[in-house]
Amino acid sequence: MKIILDAMGGDNAPDANIKGAINAIHKVKAEVVLVGKEEVIRNKVKEFYGKEIEEISDRLKVKNATETIEMEDTPTLAIKHKKDSSMVVGFKMLKENEGDVFISAGNSGALLTGATLLVGRIKGIDRPALAGILPAYKSQLLLIDAGSNTNCKPINLLQFAQMSSIYLRNTYGIEHPAIGLLNIGTEETKGNELVRESYHLLKEKSEKLNINFVGNVEGRDAFSGKIDAIVADGFTGNVFLKTTEGLGKFVKKSLTESLTKNVLAKILTIPALPAIKRFSKTMDYKSYGGALFLGVKKPVVKAHGSSDALLFEYTIMQAEKFVKNKAVDQMIEEFEKNLKTEEN
Repeated sequence: MKIILDAMGGDNAPDANIKGAINAIHKVKAEVVLVGKEEVIRNKVKEFYGKEIEEISDRLKVKNATETIEMEDTPTLAIKHKKDSSMVVGFKMLKENEGDVFISAGNSGALLTGATLLVGRIKGIDRPALAGILPAYKSQLLLIDAGSNTNCKPINLLQFAQMSSIYLRNTYGIEHPAIGLLNIGTEETKGNELVRESYHLLKEKSEKLNINFVGNVEGRDAFSGKIDAIVADGFTGNVFLKTTEGLGKFVKKSLTESLTKNVLAKILTIPALPAIKRFSKTMDYKSYGGALFLGVKKPVVKAHGSSDALLFEYTIMQAEKFVKNKAVDQMIEEFEKNLKTEEN
């Protein structure tokens, strides 16, 4: 197996990308290819570790790419004109079977455009979507779309629900994943036009498409452990995601300050340290890795734009699991079955 990593994408590139890849190489069996300015990558490795990249592991490789797609670049123009960028080179490697999965923390719009134009959509899916994993009570929560499609139609949300059902069933072994529609209330009359129409479409089609649709879900109930996935347009989903991450950081920071405020607090905290560490790990979004682009023909993973070395490490480990579980192959197979059913 070969994992392709965009070494130049993200706020902390290339340092965090390189360190994350080197940390991960000792925990995965796959080969990891760092795509980017080769001279820069090799110099950084020597600076950080005092070794050539080949001396660290024979499963670490470098693929030269002379350009970089910046966060402020217009997605379509960047993909079309920066043909030797680390992102475009990575996508071409994936398309030409020179790798099994592509990871980037770069420009989200460019990643979606590249995945759609260069790798291609699965037949039956109008728009690929970002599926991110978040912690929930004694379980986890899939959020789709986490930020790739800011303007959606009801058919898109229906397909997001369908993709999340297939993904959770085949990859996580959840036989009947509970799929909710993110809304401001549980009543079917609540929400804007998009959400109301999507609700009725999901209710109408869910049985035929094998979707366990449980209705509207308010944000406060999303983490109850009773919902396996929540569906939203990319704008709403991304606001929800960033707010959740911010709240998690706030809780961890406030808890740490309260428990270390004085000597007495520190002493009283000692018996509870194992529980506190478990709670802290649960709240740490980094351990959940990146978000898989569901709906494209090959595995593409979006890492957080502000990813540090630890998050890249987890994302690489997660990407290896995506390939092993054949998440994309199963998605293609399921949609082909559904299309044949509709034709008949």
